[in-house]
Amino acid sequence: MPDIWTLAAIAAKFSLYAGVLTAAGSVFAALMFRISETKLFAGFFAIFGLAGAVIGFSLGGAALTGDVSGMVDPEMLGLLWSTSAGTALSYRLIGLTMLLVGLMCGGVGIWVSSVGGLIALWSFATVGHIPDQGAFWINVVLMLHLIGVALWIGILTPLRRLATACSTHQASDLGHRFGQAAVLFVPLLVVAGVAMGYYLVGSFDALFGTGYGQVLIVKIMLVGVLLALAALNKLRFVPRLTDGDTQASRHLSRSISFEWVAVISILFVTAVLTSTLNLPS
Repeated sequence: MPDIWTLAAIAAKFSLYAGVLTAAGSVFAALMFRISETKLFAGFFAIFGLAGAVIGFSLGGAALTGDVSGMVDPEMLGLLWSTSAGTALSYRLIGLTMLLVGLMCGGVGIWVSSVGGLIALWSFATVGHIPDQGAFWINVVLMLHLIGVALWIGILTPLRRLATACSTHQASDLGHRFGQAAVLFVPLLVVAGVAMGYYLVGSFDALFGTGYGQVLIVKIMLVGVLLALAALNKLRFVPRLTDGDTQASRHLSRSISFEWVAVISILFVTAVLTSTLNLPS
């Protein structure tokens, strides 16, 4: 059974992933699709991500000392700061702070927030299982994958809000425009995910025969559910909204709620993968 430190590490990673991806995705979606009323939502998740980043880094200090005092030990945290964990934290602090500052500004603020989101996302290319492989190309693939995931997450709440408010025309228009973009980036997102998964696991034997591989299979299944829900939205509910079917708003809203459940589950499984399991040897 996991100990308290393992559970804390998983919780911090989940907070980090959910915070950075949702905050960054919200500002990307706002910029790309000209969505308003995202500032409070994006700001909340940016703060959520900052908390996860700082707590996760402090837990690294505790891991060095073997007790809770390491979370605030200047010597241990200074030592940790000189590693890739410190580099990642600096990117996250800079990126999320820029994102928050941009949200408080008008005009070009959305561009500042977007650049901050990109910086925060790049932090994941500086520490973790993928960066540890030492290949720059896989870091680029990871970054493109994260941008796609963030944009997908960022569109969910604005689209659900419009559907819930029965803003049929606005919801169908946003859903249609996102569907057009998704046709291009979702296949690339899937290919990037498969490429990274195979690069990390190395073989089908390792995929089915190791703890890491088995948890990765769970993640893949959850991604499959998410893709199925997205396809249902694009091929059924959004076209029905365009045709003026008011009942489609309720169905779309419910489908997006299930998408959120899938997203949260995927982020949790990813936190488990990166916190508790080692790559197959």
